[in-house]
Amino acid sequence: MNQYLAQAEFIDSSHPAVVAFAREHARGNDEVERGVSLYYAVRDGIRYNPFLNFSDPEVFRASSVLAVGQGFCVGKAALLAASARAAGIPARVGFADVRNHLTTPRLAETMGSDLFIYHGYTELHLEGQWVKATPAFNLELCQRFRVKPLEFDGRSDSILHAFDENERRHMEYLRDRGSFSYGFDAEFEVESYLRHQGTSFVDRFDANSYLYITRAMDYFDLAKEHGGRLAQAFAD
Repeated sequence: MNQYLAQAEFIDSSHPAVVAFAREHARGNDEVERGVSLYYAVRDGIRYNPFLNFSDPEVFRASSVLAVGQGFCVGKAALLAASARAAGIPARVGFADVRNHLTTPRLAETMGSDLFIYHGYTELHLEGQWVKATPAFNLELCQRFRVKPLEFDGRSDSILHAFDENERRHMEYLRDRGSFSYGFDAEFEVESYLRHQGTSFVDRFDANSYLYITRAMDYFDLAKEHGGRLAQAFAD
């Protein structure tokens, strides 16, 4: 569980601004209340903006999203995860492929589709279980487009609504791509395997042996015993 509390490259929970944000907004008598309080602070305090330069790493970094006061789903999910970690709540970022049936023409043109690959959400570990929280759409945006705002109680998953307030088809979840800590501990089976093999390799071999092997290769001259003629060495 430690990896879900640790500072990471984009979930930079030790950044002073993130720590201050968590201290201000993690209100409540228990971890559930604090997690819920942080959710609403990120959902409504950070404006959703999908028209960003996604080649810029800063749009994915929690502290940068907080600094500019806006972000898209992944950046806002990273900020919720970072502030939760700063408040002592284990957190990670998850991804899913979703179809937005109410995509605006401008957004559809920008994305080239109404299919959003790697839509971001946050998972918080509360009362011994992981619960999904999706802080993407701020309340003002929801009211403007008559989209149902996502509520979060800290005990059940909060994912985007299938229908809007007019009962029009809204979000369709197509594929969940999993949740990640974005730390340096092993999260995948192949990582555990590679770490085990690497440790075993170090235990069995002395790295200095490779220095001697490469030096021996430097001194070795295949043609030396054949009058300096390499072709003759292969002929024999």
